[in-house]
Amino acid sequence: MQANPKITFIGAGSTVFMKNIIGDVLQRPALAGAHVALMDINEQRLKESEIVFEKLVASLDVPATHSLHTNQREALEGADFVVVAVQIGGFEPCTVTDFDVPKKHGLRQTIADTLGIGGIMRGLRTVPHLWSICEDMTAVCPDALMLQYVNPMAINTWAIAAKYPHIKQVGLCHSVQHTAHELASDLQIPDAKIHYKSAGINHVAYFLKFEEIMEDGSYRDLYPDLHKGYANGTYPRPESISNPRCPNKVRYEMMKKTGYFATESSEHFAEYVPWFIKRDRPDLIERFGIPLDEYPKRCVEQIDRWKTELEEYKSADKIDVPNSVEYASEIINSVWTGTPSVIYGNIANKGYIPQLPEGCAVEVPCLVDRNGIQPTRVDDIPPQLIAIMRSNINVQELTVQALMTENREHIYHAAMMDPHTGAELDLDQIWEMVDELIDAHGDWLPSWLSGAKKLRVA
Repeated sequence: MQANPKITFIGAGSTVFMKNIIGDVLQRPALAGAHVALMDINEQRLKESEIVFEKLVASLDVPATHSLHTNQREALEGADFVVVAVQIGGFEPCTVTDFDVPKKHGLRQTIADTLGIGGIMRGLRTVPHLWSICEDMTAVCPDALMLQYVNPMAINTWAIAAKYPHIKQVGLCHSVQHTAHELASDLQIPDAKIHYKSAGINHVAYFLKFEEIMEDGSYRDLYPDLHKGYANGTYPRPESISNPRCPNKVRYEMMKKTGYFATESSEHFAEYVPWFIKRDRPDLIERFGIPLDEYPKRCVEQIDRWKTELEEYKSADKIDVPNSVEYASEIINSVWTGTPSVIYGNIANKGYIPQLPEGCAVEVPCLVDRNGIQPTRVDDIPPQLIAIMRSNINVQELTVQALMTENREHIYHAAMMDPHTGAELDLDQIWEMVDELIDAHGDWLPSWLSGAKKLRVA
């Protein structure tokens, strides 16, 4: 093993996210001398990320080095770890298309990056690029570990494992950590006193246990407090809400109806199920505070904010480097040093959740050490939660099948099975919407779709 790890960052033009991940990495003593290969196809964003990287090194006073790359395989040469944070098609044109076309057909969305027609389309244009990374890794860094931070997480993880099962990979999300913090804030209990167990699929996992660590080392179940606080209107507390446009009532209502709290935000969760966004029920949107078209609004805000932040980074000698809640540095440190840690990771199901299909992407607790990612088995998920997960897995599986078999028909089938889409549109409307989306995305989608027969309705 070489003295310092090589970390390749694909999509390094996502500068703020790169700053969080690499800032975490460089604060760990065993990783402070890492070489970071920054790779992006956008040279301007890549140079902006170089500015931030150099400020990180100066601020932390560490011996880390870096290189810049626009060639993916060159950047991957000899890598020990590969962080992936790409968005194929960007906010414009692809995210805008994913919202505008469905809205024209009467289908409204909030985030549209995980499930639903937006998640399907994002998966179709993202998976082929992830496969290209796997192909390059096979050639130049076959033993590297891929840390994949790309949505639609479950579709991506499933598709990578299906086509490149030899690639070591884990899909990473911060929803578990963020939600645990929000609930602790509602309960007004310090994060350090919270103990939990979560499992499921990405964005549709649940806290099977949510407990307070008592002075004597015992655990107190906090679900009765959460139920009571929601019933009397105390929770969610306004000061605990991370997004002021969404009061986080969807998940509390789901907890009331199913008994358990979901790990992904209310704005996300509202579009994974058929019960909250309905054209003929504007009262539901108002009652649960569902922020329609939320993701485009965030993108515009982030673009504007970055312009100011970049100027601040350019003029500053040193920058603030806080610790984020992302798992990447913890994983890299554990694999590199052998120091064990526990994270929540997305991996191909090999009996880890026996109630879910073999091969689908599941999110479970994982031990990490020099042996890599070691998922744990969770076999006590209540059946009502499994049923909701399966409704989402249907869409994921059909999207992966469309990609693996290059079968256009399965794209329509995936849209048919989406809980929110099926609750709002009839079959003819779904067919027309899918055709229009494929036409609108054009070359951003796999080449096999350009010559595939359209399945327009009569």
